[in-house]
Amino acid sequence: MSTAGQVIKCKDAVAWEAGKPLSIEEVEVAPPQKHEVRVKILFTSLCHTDVYFWEAKGQNTLFPRIFGHEAGGVVESVGEGVTDLKPGDHVLPIFTGECKECPHCLSEESNMCDLLRINNDRGGMIHDGKPRFSKDGKPIYHFLGTSTFKEYTVLHVGQVAKINPEAPLDKVFVLSCGMSTGFGATVNVAKPKKGQSVAVFGLGAVGLAAAEGARVSGASRIIGIDLNPNRFEEAKKFGCTEFVNPKDHDKPVQEMTGGGVDRSVECTGSIQAMISAFECVHDGWGVAVLVGVPSRDDAFKTSPMNFLNERTLKGTFFGNYKPRSDIPGVVEKYIKKELELDKFITHSIPFWEINKAFDYMLAGEGLRCVVRMDA
Repeated sequence: MSTAGQVIKCKDAVAWEAGKPLSIEEVEVAPPQKHEVRVKILFTSLCHTDVYFWEAKGQNTLFPRIFGHEAGGVVESVGEGVTDLKPGDHVLPIFTGECKECPHCLSEESNMCDLLRINNDRGGMIHDGKPRFSKDGKPIYHFLGTSTFKEYTVLHVGQVAKINPEAPLDKVFVLSCGMSTGFGATVNVAKPKKGQSVAVFGLGAVGLAAAEGARVSGASRIIGIDLNPNRFEEAKKFGCTEFVNPKDHDKPVQEMTGGGVDRSVECTGSIQAMISAFECVHDGWGVAVLVGVPSRDDAFKTSPMNFLNERTLKGTFFGNYKPRSDIPGVVEKYIKKELELDKFITHSIPFWEINKAFDYMLAGEGLRCVVRMDA
């Protein structure tokens, strides 16, 4: 493209300080360096992780910063050493990466890349530690290596998944974070067998993606557990067959499942929900999977007998998907109508109204709000 190798000026939603509305600014984006890719973002959305670090409660977040990590776009240009991507390719930026060289990437059992795993403290690029974004000569920091709340962004090539151009980017972009995390937690980690029961703790977007995974797997009972009863009706679209609000019961969830469920997936980050998710699975074969991120000082406490009685506890990161190797295949499932994504998208707004997405999420309204960059 004609802009290759040049600095691009574009519109970005900049977070100047914690908890304050984002400001639409003209920002300069430098060309991609070694092993980097510059991408024109077409669609993006807000995730709870963006809100968590934007609020900066309990951690030191760099500011000014450009948030965003769930998006879809088109490659504008590539830097030195990039051979598997070219301008015009349709891609999904991913908040974690796959270098394809470290022990984790070479293992079939892990997606925890040594080089590119999630790192909130890094505000620049791996190649030289410097941001590729600036305004009036002053740096603006990256977020999770993605920074998608902008018209053009720069990523390490290992954080870019090339997908089938026939896939509608305004739908499949949700696979770059939450949907893959929840869906993969069920199908790749919990692995329920046809006819088994699955309990899902937390019915936000990630939890409903976990429920979708249980539905696709052929689960006979999918029990949705949430403190917000307003989510129950929506959850029926994702396969939930019954619902439990813990506030409506005196006894814990694990005593309400008649011997226990076959699989459980925890998507809240509440340490008590994590313990309940583990203790509510059946002895002998039950598997519990933790997805939610707890507070730093939380401690998981349960009787060792729960393990000795052959219950299994697992954790997962990004649904155990390798970004570059696996996500293109998940996109193909959508194209083949083996996976539903449209129902996750409940709102749509133009880029200049991006702060509305924060309002929706903080109010608990909807699942995913598409932010349209060309509108």
